[in-house]
Amino acid sequence: MTKSATTESRQKVYTLLVEVGRKSGDGLPKGATGAALMCYASGVDEAEAVRETVAILKQADLAPLDVSGYGTLDERLAEGHDIADDERALMDRALAENSVIVAQLTPFFEDK
Repeated sequence: MTKSATTESRQKVYTLLVEVGRKSGDGLPKGATGAALMCYASGVDEAEAVRETVAILKQADLAPLDVSGYGTLDERLAEGHDIADDERALMDRALAENSVIVAQLTPFFEDK
C-alpha cells in the first residue's frame, strides 16, 4: 500500500458548527452580527478538522469565535441523526478532496 493510500484511509469527515463574528470584508449581510456555518471537514481526528476549518475561515476574512463538533458520519448515525443523501454527498466530497466544505451559512441579526 502506498503512503497516500494509508493517509487517505485514516481521514474521516467531521461535522462542525462554527460561529463567526464580524470582521471587515467578511461578506456577511449588512446588519448581521455574525453567522453560523455548518461545515464538513476532513482530518485524521476532530482536532485536526477544527484547526483546518478555522485556518480556512480566517483566510476567507471570517472571524471564528466558537466551534462545536458533532462527530463523524458513523458517530452521528449511532446517535440517531437522520442524514440526507445531499449531506452525505457533501461529506463524501470533503473526504475525496481532503477539504473543508461550508454547507450552510446562517447570518445572525439582533432583535430590535
